[in-house]
Parts: sequence; C-alpha cells; structure tokens
Amino acid sequence: MEDVNTHPVVVRLKETFGESIVETHAHRGDVTAVVTAERYHEAVRFLYDDPECRFDFLTDLAGLDRLKLKQKPRFEVVLHLYSRQHNRRFRLKTRPENDREPKIDSIVDIHPSANWAEREVFDMFGVHFEGHPNLQRILMYEEFVGHPLRKDYPVNKRQPRIAMRDIPDDRPGMIF
Repeated sequence: MEDVNTHPVVVRLKETFGESIVETHAHRGDVTAVVTAERYHEAVRFLYDDPECRFDFLTDLAGLDRLKLKQKPRFEVVLHLYSRQHNRRFRLKTRPENDREPKIDSIVDIHPSANWAEREVFDMFGVHFEGHPNLQRILMYEEFVGHPLRKDYPVNKRQPRIAMRDIPDDRPGMIF
C-alpha cells in the first residue's frame, strides 16, 4: 500500500499549504487531508484548478458532529471529490474552530452542486457557510428550533406547532 505522504495530491497540498494541512491519512485506498478552516476555500479552489489535481466533480459534502468522540474542534465538514481527468478520488475535511457558531466559507462559487448540500449541513448541524447565495433551512421548517443532528440535541425536545399554511403552486420550481 502506498504511503499517504507520497500520494501526489497530498504532496501538492503540503507544498502549497504547508502547516495548514493539519492531518493526512488513508484507509482502504481512500486518501484524506484535513485543512484548516481559514484555508478551506483556497484549498478547494486549488484542488479544482491545479492541473495535477483537477478535482472537478463534487461527489458529496457532509457534516459531522464529533462531540461524543471528545475531539476539538467539534464539527467537521467532509468533501468527497473526483477528478474525471485523472480518474482519482480524494477526501478533504475541515473543522470550523468555533463550536458555538461554526462558520466556514461556502464553495458554491467553485462547485455549484454544493448549494443544497451546504444548506443541509447548515440545517442539520448549524454550520454557517459564509458567502452562500441562499443559506436557509432545507429539510426542517423555518420555526424549527435547533439543529437535529447535533449530538447534544435532546431526543424528546418538543418543537413549536405551526398553523397549516397554503403554499401557492405557482412558485418557480414547484412540482406537484
């Protein structure tokens, strides 16, 4: 098995971002790098633009609450990237520093498909994506209090009841 530190993408990231790449590892052929939240957007742009990387397809963007693992920072955002040109997969992670109000830059300007995934992570975990064009709840209703996938969210929490409301069927993009 290849040493993760000799993987061409890891080498390029470490050359470019140095100490901002805080961790690298590989498991069953999946290579991962963790970048500081401050350099996250820049690293995603680099992985997209660099001719030796060309990660032009965002496969997935997900959130993770590491509260029960007792790891700091608490939240993690995970990107699964694919390079069609090099037929290569790569995982990039970042960890917003502020556990009370986690914030990182949006990558919608690089990968437009991140739009709904960032909204989902915002809705479920409360991670704010700075610069997102439409950061609002996507799965829970607007009056919902809290973020249900946070590990400290009470299982038996009661939510405010809201009155039934009519949704006009002439809104753009609405399919009934």
